[in-house]
Amino acid sequence: MSEAIAVSTISPTRDWENRLRLPGNGERMAQDAEWCEIREAGRWRRLRFHDYGEIFDRPGLYEYLFYDLLECQSPRRVVRLLGEVRAEQGGDEPLRVIDLGAGNGIVGQELRAIGAAEIVGIDILQEARTAAERDLPGVYDDYLVADVTAPDEKTRKRLRALRPNALTCVAALGFGDIPPAAYRNAANLVAPGGLLAFNIKEEFLDARYTHGFSELMRRMVNEGVVRLEATRRYRHRRSAGGEPIYYTAMVATKLRDIPEGMLVAEE
Repeated sequence: MSEAIAVSTISPTRDWENRLRLPGNGERMAQDAEWCEIREAGRWRRLRFHDYGEIFDRPGLYEYLFYDLLECQSPRRVVRLLGEVRAEQGGDEPLRVIDLGAGNGIVGQELRAIGAAEIVGIDILQEARTAAERDLPGVYDDYLVADVTAPDEKTRKRLRALRPNALTCVAALGFGDIPPAAYRNAANLVAPGGLLAFNIKEEFLDARYTHGFSELMRRMVNEGVVRLEATRRYRHRRSAGGEPIYYTAMVATKLRDIPEGMLVAEE
């Protein structure tokens, strides 16, 4: 039996039960090409799963699609692994987190559940911030809309003021949603000894993937930028065609900043 994530404080999703349809079971497509159709104004309209701005704009659609229908587990899985590592390390410093690619705040909600004292969410989409404020008000202490590949000074100042000792990035790496340069800039704001918690599709761990975040992660481990503390393979969600998609959650201790020369371009 799957472990569904409770989202009881989020807008009701029942309105979408008869207004959303997926491709037929067994239909195969690349994960970054998956789509659904929604009914609006008497017509069916196709949306790609990665059309996040349009999905966030529609209250309840994101939760109904990814959590109710496709049974996404990643926010809970990644954040719980982070909590386990913190418990094993025995530190009592308050948890101050940058949530990179924060979306509508479900990761932030899970961070509060493990006792995070302060959380700043950041996303490139204004629609994501609007959705978080609408669906989960108060989860974040602040929510920034910015391109972290080239953050302005106001963004840098706010994130430095947080004095973050953890960075989360859930279901946003490996498909170009968050470029390696953006991840580097965010990770370098975390002090040495802080924790980096993220997940990645299991295929991207294969040595054949020598680009983007896959290669950056390998270099970070092999060249002593981070020390892996825990990894866990799990079912991220079902695909649009009903097949299981597996990811690996990882938590690492940051040992030093990521040098610019370690970045690898997305393919």
